[in-house]
Amino acid sequence: MEKRINIQTAEPQAFKAMLGLEGYLSKVSISKTLKELIKIRSSQLNNCAFCINMHAKDALANGETQQRIFLLSAWREAPDLYTAREQVALEMTEEITLIHQQGLRTETYQRALKHFTENEIAQLIMAVVTINSWNRIALSTHLPVED
Repeated sequence: MEKRINIQTAEPQAFKAMLGLEGYLSKVSISKTLKELIKIRSSQLNNCAFCINMHAKDALANGETQQRIFLLSAWREAPDLYTAREQVALEMTEEITLIHQQGLRTETYQRALKHFTENEIAQLIMAVVTINSWNRIALSTHLPVED
């Protein structure tokens, strides 16, 4: 791939704003495990190799199992590996990431209310929105996959 701009050096204030979202997400009540599943799943849907690689490594370092990471793209086919909370969050992740298809469906939102508080739902939405933004930055600037 051709070398492209580095957002961090070209527009440091924009990059700082993105880091501000990450700072916010580091303090929310949803678990790091769930946040990493969201990041990996959204990155899979967006075909962002840089972010899949980064967040799979982060998830492993946080204690996630290889099996759950390997099967994440097929989570519906392996429901025993993911909690009901995780399944709802993954469904939200897919619907928000693929917002142009149908958006966050009422049925999904109603299921989320059974497992999460309104604040946690807001946190989930912000986690999905943030990783989608990072995916778009990485893909647009051709960030290479790191070892």
